[in-house]
Amino acid sequence: MQNPFYIEGIKFNDKTEVDLNYNDIVIFVGANNSGKSVSLKEIFNMLMYNTQPLKIINNISIFKNESNGNIIDQIKNISILENNTYIGYNFNVYEYDTNQRLDNFNYGLQDFATVYATFIDTESRLTLSNPAKSINFNKEPYSHPIHFLYRDDELEKEFSTYFNKAFNTDLLVNRFAGSVISLHIGNTPVLKDGEDRISKSYVDQISELDLLNEQGDGMRSFVGVLLNSFVSSKNMIFVDEPEAFLHPPQARLLGKMLSYNLPSYKQLFITTHSEDFLQGLLESNTNRIKIIRIDRIDNSNRISLLKNDDVQEIWRDPLLRHSNILSGLFHKKVVICESDSDCRFYSAILTSITDNEKIPSPDILFIHCGGKQRIPVVVKALKKLNVPTRVIADFDVLNNISPLKEVFENLGGIWNDVESKWSIVKQKIEEKRPELLTIDVKNEIDKILDATDERIFPKSQSLKIQNILKKASPWSEAKNNGVSYIPNGDATRFYKEINDKFEEKGLYIVEVGELENFDKSTGNHGPKWVNEVLQKDLYNDLSLEPARLFVKKIIQ
Repeated sequence: MQNPFYIEGIKFNDKTEVDLNYNDIVIFVGANNSGKSVSLKEIFNMLMYNTQPLKIINNISIFKNESNGNIIDQIKNISILENNTYIGYNFNVYEYDTNQRLDNFNYGLQDFATVYATFIDTESRLTLSNPAKSINFNKEPYSHPIHFLYRDDELEKEFSTYFNKAFNTDLLVNRFAGSVISLHIGNTPVLKDGEDRISKSYVDQISELDLLNEQGDGMRSFVGVLLNSFVSSKNMIFVDEPEAFLHPPQARLLGKMLSYNLPSYKQLFITTHSEDFLQGLLESNTNRIKIIRIDRIDNSNRISLLKNDDVQEIWRDPLLRHSNILSGLFHKKVVICESDSDCRFYSAILTSITDNEKIPSPDILFIHCGGKQRIPVVVKALKKLNVPTRVIADFDVLNNISPLKEVFENLGGIWNDVESKWSIVKQKIEEKRPELLTIDVKNEIDKILDATDERIFPKSQSLKIQNILKKASPWSEAKNNGVSYIPNGDATRFYKEINDKFEEKGLYIVEVGELENFDKSTGNHGPKWVNEVLQKDLYNDLSLEPARLFVKKIIQ
């Protein structure tokens, strides 16, 4: 059944307008309590009864895609007429004044909306796996999605295939359960020679399989979403958090099935808080998908439509695709760090602050990008997703114009505003005499090589050489000392000026040099250093006070 109605536009209260196609898959994302579920309910309510502007939605526009006669004929084909009312699956449409009501949407679609639209919340989809009442299919209207499976063998096989991919078992309709039609899970019985589906042996084997409605919430929720999306006659489908009760692989598979297999004439509206489900949707690379991000700022909501090309560009980048960058869509702010160790440390410091100062934990996601050079790419991607972004970089990010310039510009800064003063800071640092001159480096390395006669060069000796090379660079010293290494005078003054501009745009430089310098009393480096530091009292340890002040500055 083609879609005689669809939502062709949504106008939000912040004046954002989004145009829609008849077969769009519209995904609402955002942080917790940003208004995703509220938006979904308000759109559905406006479709039913064109109410006054609500909390988030100002108005929707409905497009009628068929003549009144064709719409009435469609309704007749999927219903029975009883007491001047067309009765079908979850709808009752009065027979009188249909033409007049179909020409006037000032008060919404009203009873026509129930023919073509359905709202699936977390509770209702669990009950859809319950056995359906058996009906006289020639005289009674369908009252349950299972009735559609009962009457269509190919549809049942297709649906069982979906279920098997998710749970590694088949889904079968029991057509011989008396007054009900039940769904069972298990291996499909094999028909023996001379048997058919009404043979006693086959019917007994079906009846002995486990009932779907007695299984866990994951199975029942999965089936509930797909039954209403694929099987029922509804063409405008609203689903609130379809990933609820599902493990990540199943959530991803459900998203993939919806994007690949949803009938081309259906319009789907979804809220989600699952990166796995969203990734599944994006795997199809379809242009049907529209992602709407909702931000809640104080008592107002800000809406942004993410460009499909931007989302697909991120999805095509293997490094971004296999990162957790899309999780940023579900948080109020993202902080990008150079390494996973950085993320763990700053996140732990943040938790110690919020726990001890009894303040609400800010909705912040820490993401690492595997080194400085990847920071600009991740910042650019998150900005395209309209996710508020901050960056933490070690002090030696000042060493090179790349990636410093790209990071600053991708955060919204103007490089010309800082370039000249940055150049002077860089120059003054590099004018400082390194700990070792070239001749000293050569002599020290020669000593190590002369003392080594193992066939495989020892890692310990390799580390000694690396440490020697570091001493030959003023930037190694700068990274070890941080801002205190900058010469007094213009260089220090200019650093403070450009650092203010960096922080204004969200770039925070580690002024002690690097992560490990927050606590030099702890040995090791990277993950080992973090593991040791996390054993300390992160809120009261005096040596970590600079780290706490640094994190507070970022979250404020």
